[in-house]
Amino acid sequence: MPETPGARILWRPDPETASRTQLAAFLDEARAGWAPGARDFETLWEASIRDREAFWSALWRFCGVIAEGDASVVVEDPDSMPGSRWFPGVRLNFAENLLRHADGPGAARPALVFRAENGERRSLSYAELRAEVGRCAAAFRKAGVGKGDRVAGLLPNRPEAVIAMLAAASIGAIWSSCSPDFGQSGIVDRFSQIRPRLLIACDGYFYGGKTIHLHDRLAGVLEELDSVERLILIPWIGSEPGSLDRTLLWDDFLNDEGTPEYARLPFDHPLYVLYSSGTTGQPKCIVHGAGGTLLQHLKEHRLHSDLGQRDTLFYFTTCGWMMWNWLVSGLASGSTLVLFDGSPFHPGPEALWQLVRDEGVTVFGTSAKYLSALEKSGYRPTEHGGLDSLRSILSTGSPLLPSGFDYVYDAVKSDLHLASISGGTDIVSCFALGAPTLPVRRGEIQCRGLGMAVEAFDDEGHSLVDEPGELVCTRSFPSMPVGFWNDPDGARYRSAYFERFPGVWHHGDWIRISPQGGVVIYGRSDAVLNPGGVRIGTAEIYRQVEKLDEIVEALAIGQEWAGDQRIVLFVRLRGGRPIDSELETRIRTVIRENTSPRHVPAKIIAVADIPRTLSGKIVELAVRDVVHGRPVRNTDALANPEALKLFEGLSELAAD
Repeated sequence: MPETPGARILWRPDPETASRTQLAAFLDEARAGWAPGARDFETLWEASIRDREAFWSALWRFCGVIAEGDASVVVEDPDSMPGSRWFPGVRLNFAENLLRHADGPGAARPALVFRAENGERRSLSYAELRAEVGRCAAAFRKAGVGKGDRVAGLLPNRPEAVIAMLAAASIGAIWSSCSPDFGQSGIVDRFSQIRPRLLIACDGYFYGGKTIHLHDRLAGVLEELDSVERLILIPWIGSEPGSLDRTLLWDDFLNDEGTPEYARLPFDHPLYVLYSSGTTGQPKCIVHGAGGTLLQHLKEHRLHSDLGQRDTLFYFTTCGWMMWNWLVSGLASGSTLVLFDGSPFHPGPEALWQLVRDEGVTVFGTSAKYLSALEKSGYRPTEHGGLDSLRSILSTGSPLLPSGFDYVYDAVKSDLHLASISGGTDIVSCFALGAPTLPVRRGEIQCRGLGMAVEAFDDEGHSLVDEPGELVCTRSFPSMPVGFWNDPDGARYRSAYFERFPGVWHHGDWIRISPQGGVVIYGRSDAVLNPGGVRIGTAEIYRQVEKLDEIVEALAIGQEWAGDQRIVLFVRLRGGRPIDSELETRIRTVIRENTSPRHVPAKIIAVADIPRTLSGKIVELAVRDVVHGRPVRNTDALANPEALKLFEGLSELAAD
């Protein structure tokens, strides 16, 4: 369990180094102007909440956002949540801000370095990246793609994903992507809602020493997505397009030349559609605006991570996780981004650390789950040397346990900034994260994000300190979603975040705010699954499992396990038959093939009954509470409360 307040300090920044950070420079400017009482991070955070408009305006100037129009009005209707409009008089282009370093002395600096587990390496300078974006944008325009049209990517973490995203953003189109390890149903469930005009995909990818072919999956996706006018195929594994309909190879699609023409659009013009699943229905399509995403990421990169032109930023992610979007925004700070695609343990646990050494990575982002797996492997990067460049490790996806902090400082490097961070797809950014001027305390996130009025609430909406409660944000912020796709009246959006505490963002995380302003994350407070930090809706699993004749119904929960969360699937079988290994294999196969490997449960357990409400809805939260030994509230609402006893003290859940 996370430590109590007063957790042991594991690292302190060198005072001289801390004084040279961008956060220190911003604090100096704040003290000389809009926040004269700010003397340290905590008082700066308080000022950023008390005077939000001054803070975000100061950040805008500090980061040199490229835009036109009147930036003097920071937010309209600031107390409405939802409903606030940020920088309503401003027009900007996301791609223009990310490619700003393609001119001047930074033009020849590497923008992207691509590494794959099969040994491939590619590098693009800022100038070369801009040229490729220009060629792709010209091809998009030629294909009739314009402002508001959707372009979808089913791509490994390759340069083409970045190029296509920036090209779409440059003309005002909306980008959305899925990782190629999703099955056909998972892909269609997402993209069918937004109806993309173009789909950009690879013919396959490499993972764990295997070559994964995507031809049949792409054929099935094309058959179901009638909105796709053209599939743009990147032939990575060398297969032929064959019978794929409406297909053009990437090199044949691109124009011979082209210069980006940046369409400057309103601050809240849609940039991304990301997906976050609930317990019922299809995945939610969350629409994020260009300006809010840009400004929030600039803040998190430059102030909270001290990211700049001297840095090489690597985040181990796929194109289906919001950390990919966060990584790509590092271009706006002039950093070199390292893109990696493949298994982090192929050919062995040293894989990513050799990449860190080879590329001189300064900021290494990963997940708590990866760090835990690395520790279990017995690999200790510090014993192999070559980590002189590394100054910061970022960890997200799930809470980093105190033992994980110990492992990093003992087995990786004793002198570095370890920043556990937490946010989500919902805001494509962070609520709590690191600060390079603060000490690192064992088991604790260093701070709440500047400008983010994060609190812990009890059930009655009272603010708590040093007690667990619901993560909320009591004041609006620029990276709130523009809305949900296909939600014209905003009802689904309001229901998702503002129903529990009206006018207050409720995120579904269970947290404690320490007396020193740090944050401890205990996990999800709702029924959404979150293994390895990837949010998964139980409905996606149910749709696949219940295709099998033997299964009457199913219920999935996330069980807290080994510092992360693992998926446990309970199934009620026809005729009350026991489950066998053959049926378990088929269940796992149908889930893996039609969703993704992350959806596959760690445990499958047959039960005689599944509790449900009087209206017939299964109660995942109640089962999760029973499994974790917590009391269940309001059993009177259940049609069969006796079924809860079936989930008590299960021996299967006490073992790996």
